Amino acid sequence: MKTPRALGLVMALLAALMVPAAAMSKGKEEVSAQARKAGMEKAPAIVQAAGLPCQLSDARLIGEDKKAKKSYFEVACAAGAMGYVLEVPAEGTPTSFSCIEANTPPEPGKPPSAPCMLPGNSDPKMVLQPMLKQAGVDCAPTAARGVGQTKTSTYIEVACERGFGYIVVASAPFDNAKPIQAQNCLMYDDSESNIKCILADKASRLAVIDTYVQAANNGCVVKDRRWVGMARDNSSFYEASCQDGKGYIYKVSATGQLAETYDCAKASQILGGCTLTDARQAQTEQAALYTRLANEAGQKCDVDKYALFPAKPGEEVAELVCKNGKGAILMSKGADTTALDCGHAPIAGYKCSMSDDNGYANLTADLKKYKPDTTCEVSNSRVVGKTDKGTTYMEVACSDGLKGYVIEFQSQPKISAIEVVGCALAGNCKLPGNT
Repeated sequence: MKTPRALGLVMALLAALMVPAAAMSKGKEEVSAQARKAGMEKAPAIVQAAGLPCQLSDARLIGEDKKAKKSYFEVACAAGAMGYVLEVPAEGTPTSFSCIEANTPPEPGKPPSAPCMLPGNSDPKMVLQPMLKQAGVDCAPTAARGVGQTKTSTYIEVACERGFGYIVVASAPFDNAKPIQAQNCLMYDDSESNIKCILADKASRLAVIDTYVQAANNGCVVKDRRWVGMARDNSSFYEASCQDGKGYIYKVSATGQLAETYDCAKASQILGGCTLTDARQAQTEQAALYTRLANEAGQKCDVDKYALFPAKPGEEVAELVCKNGKGAILMSKGADTTALDCGHAPIAGYKCSMSDDNGYANLTADLKKYKPDTTCEVSNSRVVGKTDKGTTYMEVACSDGLKGYVIEFQSQPKISAIEVVGCALAGNCKLPGNT
């Protein structure tokens, strides 16, 4: 799970760009030909000194603070690029602020000290949209504000249509040609970071869960909502509890589309599982269901615990641990259910890992159907490969140290042994004791 970067806990928050009143122009009517002329004369050298990625298209002199020996400029860059406000000391390197930062008030309800006013900088938040898309986030910005800067990073909050919100971590100076990180605002709502999202409240951000519940169409009438976490591929996880006592975790892609829905009974391994519903009761009910399905499929198992494998849409594959210590793999697709013991599970591409049951006794039984006089008790196994006719070869080793065998299995109508050949004749045996 992704968490707010530690840097956010110690970063120096942006000291609002405070331009002395004496240095300020009085209003938009002051963006005059004279201010532009002064700006365009000096801005190229200032942009270069500040190291800004700006193909200059417009500039203005905002004002001068003769006492502090500083001057202030706004520059607009080529279409689609961010504009800047620059604080230029008489000596030293200019300090730059993106127009999003410059347009951010020092306090809620107060006007910004030195907002961008050039026509080319009329909507700087839209510069973020293609950057967010490149970062794998589908966001049409509705608002943005500067949060702060470090020596190497610029932090910006952006609110999006559909209720999303992100903390954008960009370069410093801000360069829209460089990649960004987009971290969901919900990551910060309950964290101890001094970065917080304030363009919308937590409840508004969580309301987006209702969209995913509706898309899942699983009959849930939402009772409560929770942000679960974010994966490394920028997919997000949300939990919803329902009025009927059930609950679900919803996986949402970075582009905002519902990717997968997990019943809380099957979600224990997803970032800690559900907390808004009684997951233990749901898991007990699910274990009872798996017990019934496994028994109907021919594997006697009073299920104690279980875990799901990643599976294709419409399929479900679960590893079962039985109360007697045995294990099994349960595969369901629609109304069809198959259950395999741990010895035969590798033939279907699965391996039991939650129990100590290796299923070797079942492989020994297969072996002795064809080699009734053998003293071999299977102690190891590996899948060799499949044949053109769809059968599978499995090599087995023996606990007595003698050379083992290769067993051929058919998969239809069910997995069963159809031939056994000794490693001495089969060749290609690789397990210890068989070479």
